[in-house]
Amino acid sequence: MSFRRISALVSTVALMGTAAVAGASSASADDHDDLGDRSLAKVLAKDGSGFDDNPWDYDILDNAVSAVLKAKPDSDVKVLTDGDTALTAFLPNDRAFRRLVNDLTGSSRGSEKDIFAAVASVGIDTVEAVLLYHVVPGETIDSRAAKKADGAELETALKDKTFTVDVRDGRIILVDNDPDDANARVVQPDINKGNKQIAHGISRVLRPMDL
Repeated sequence: MSFRRISALVSTVALMGTAAVAGASSASADDHDDLGDRSLAKVLAKDGSGFDDNPWDYDILDNAVSAVLKAKPDSDVKVLTDGDTALTAFLPNDRAFRRLVNDLTGSSRGSEKDIFAAVASVGIDTVEAVLLYHVVPGETIDSRAAKKADGAELETALKDKTFTVDVRDGRIILVDNDPDDANARVVQPDINKGNKQIAHGISRVLRPMDL
């Protein structure tokens, strides 16, 4: 399937509204009082905004977040900059985005810069929707808790879209809404642990619908 097709499909979801994040953590705020307030945006930005040859970090994701917030300052993606708002994010590494581009175009891109350009070409609304699908608002879920959540359906910041936790032999696998694609697995758990915003690096980009 082409990037044009994914853009049309995901943009349809984005137009349904993405205001689920605001205030999502208020009901459980007391549970997070003892946690720090470093935001995931700060974690992503620590290597700078450039690209490199390391497939295991998050340069493409960092630039995608920045691009959305530059174009849409009030986007719900902004929650990643607010360390006082509890959430769990699943972060596709650079290799995951390379796999996505390969899957959707049938061709490989040489550099992270080229991969990001391909991702950005789907349009900012689509990038925003895909990013929100990787965010679970209101909860700080570390890997220990995730391993006890086999079969749990997690509600994401993308309205009416969920994915499922599948624990196999101690591995955390995420089952998204594309049954034909390989599922993502957690490859770098507990990023920013000890803070209200925690993240887990994953091997593939989650897809909010069957592509």
